[in-house]
Amino acid sequence: MPPSWHDTLNPDKMKFSEIAGNEEIKRKLIQTVFDQRVSHAQLFFGPEDSQKIALAIAYAQFINCTSKQGNDSCGVCRSCIKYEKLIHPDLHFIYPVATTKRVTKKPQSKHFIEDWRKFLLENNFQSGLQSWYESIGIENKQGIINADDCNEIITTLSYKSYESDYKVMIIWMVEKLFYSAAPKILKILEEPPEKTLFILISEEPEQIIKTILSRTLMVKIPRSYIAGSGTNEEEAIHFEAFRTWMRACFAGKIPDLIGFASEITKTGREKQKSFLIYALKVMGHCATMNYRHQVPEGIDGEELKFIQGFSPIITSEMLIEFNTLFNDALFHIERNAHASTLFLDLSLKFVRKFKPNFIPL
Repeated sequence: MPPSWHDTLNPDKMKFSEIAGNEEIKRKLIQTVFDQRVSHAQLFFGPEDSQKIALAIAYAQFINCTSKQGNDSCGVCRSCIKYEKLIHPDLHFIYPVATTKRVTKKPQSKHFIEDWRKFLLENNFQSGLQSWYESIGIENKQGIINADDCNEIITTLSYKSYESDYKVMIIWMVEKLFYSAAPKILKILEEPPEKTLFILISEEPEQIIKTILSRTLMVKIPRSYIAGSGTNEEEAIHFEAFRTWMRACFAGKIPDLIGFASEITKTGREKQKSFLIYALKVMGHCATMNYRHQVPEGIDGEELKFIQGFSPIITSEMLIEFNTLFNDALFHIERNAHASTLFLDLSLKFVRKFKPNFIPL
């Protein structure tokens, strides 16, 4: 059976070698350990679907591995085993939270630690902020990193490490640090206790408070597109879904389009965005076929066959309109639009483009 749209990988390892791509970044991180030049405060930043958090944890695991295997952690020592389960006593996480039905007042990261571990492991370390909010039941609120969590950082790092050489504090989505709480951690961020590593994670570093940003070494994490990676597996799933969707739009199959809109709602905001980005890529392939009369690079098999049949239908006017519609949809999904309504509306607009005189029965 082919993978479903919302299948995820469930890795039980967090070694550098098990993270696809970003080889140069991994090489540089590894070298800082061998050179004993690990910067005490680093900011890993990049788009939502980059491997920021995975690389951060792999880096921390490598630093504290007691039996390093060349350029990677061993994966079997006591430290690695605990890192892979995200339960190492010297590995700490801070992330945006808010009140929920379970945590009704004074929420802190530590109140959600089991949810956090499950969220990372079940989503292959790549899901974004909105999926996190949905997983703990605060999707209609804005999570923050609050003053209590800042106090927790100071208290936690004041203790000696339990087992490892380094204590590691990972602050995920540091741009959600509440402005009035930020001064609490400035001193410890600039002058932490010995053998303390801060790794801050961000998608929008321009929103980080300047006094925090200035105290970090910035490490840009780009998207990773390589053969055989999860990205290509996801694109294969997107292709099947996109082909089915466009065929239903062209045929005006309204019940199928209602079903499509309902199904995509289940995938979560990140996969919806990824799907729309794939749709924009298809428009680019159509433009290449129509105007350059070339076969687009990187596609073959069923995907190429579909593009060859689909591109003649897409006129220059439709190409512009479809690109606009996909970009608008991406904009609204990023701002938490109701996915089912948005995709059904998008589907009906495509039906009208394909069949201007269509009258649904």
